[in-house]
Amino acid sequence: MIIEIWSDIVCPFCYLGKRKLEKALEAFPAEDAVSITYKSFQLMPDVPTQPGLSINAFLAREKGISLEQAQEMNAYVTEQANAMGLTYNLDRAVVANTFRAHRLLHHAKSLGLQSETKERLLKAYFTEGKNIDDTDTLLALAEEIGLTQVQQVLESDDYALDVRADVLEARQLGIKGVPFFVFNRKSAISGAQNVALFSETLAQAFADETGKSIKS
Repeated sequence: MIIEIWSDIVCPFCYLGKRKLEKALEAFPAEDAVSITYKSFQLMPDVPTQPGLSINAFLAREKGISLEQAQEMNAYVTEQANAMGLTYNLDRAVVANTFRAHRLLHHAKSLGLQSETKERLLKAYFTEGKNIDDTDTLLALAEEIGLTQVQQVLESDDYALDVRADVLEARQLGIKGVPFFVFNRKSAISGAQNVALFSETLAQAFADETGKSIKS
C-alpha cells in the first residue's frame, strides 16, 4: 500500500497529521506492507526567510489579525500538539522559506532516508527553533541523519524540478491545503483528522488492494 503525503515543513497541522497517521499505523496489522512518500507543498512559496520576525507577528501580518489573536491560534495548535506527544515552541520558531528543505527531502528520498529527514526537519522547526533555510543548520541535521553529498545539493539547483513537480501535481489533484494524504491513489484524507479515521482508511485501502478485510 502506498501513502503519499503532501505537506509543508512549517505547517503545524502537518506534523500533527503525521503523528496521527503513525499512531494509526502502530495498531495496523499490515504496517509492514505500507510505503510512505512525502510530497512537497509550500503554503507560502514567496515568503522570505526572516529570522528576526516572531511567528506571532508574522501570522498576524499575513492573516490580517491582531497579535493577540495570532497568539491564541498558536496556543491552540500547541495544545493539540501536546495531546499527541509533540512539543511546539512556536515562540522560538524562525520564519523560513521551505524550498531548500524540500529539495533536501527529495535528496533524502534518493538515499532511502526521507522519513527520518522529514521528522528531523519538523522537530528542528517546531521544537528546537532552528532556521530550516540556513545552510549550516541543514548540513548539521543531515549529518545527524547520515545523508551524504548534502552541501553539493544545497549549493546547486538539484531537485528543484522535483519540488515544483510535486506542487504542480497537487494542483492537478485539486489539493488546496495540507496535510493531504492519498492512499493508493483511490482515497484521501484532508487535514490532521482523528486517529480513528486514519485507521478506517488504512483498513479500507488494504481491503481494496488485496481483497482481504483487516481489523486495525
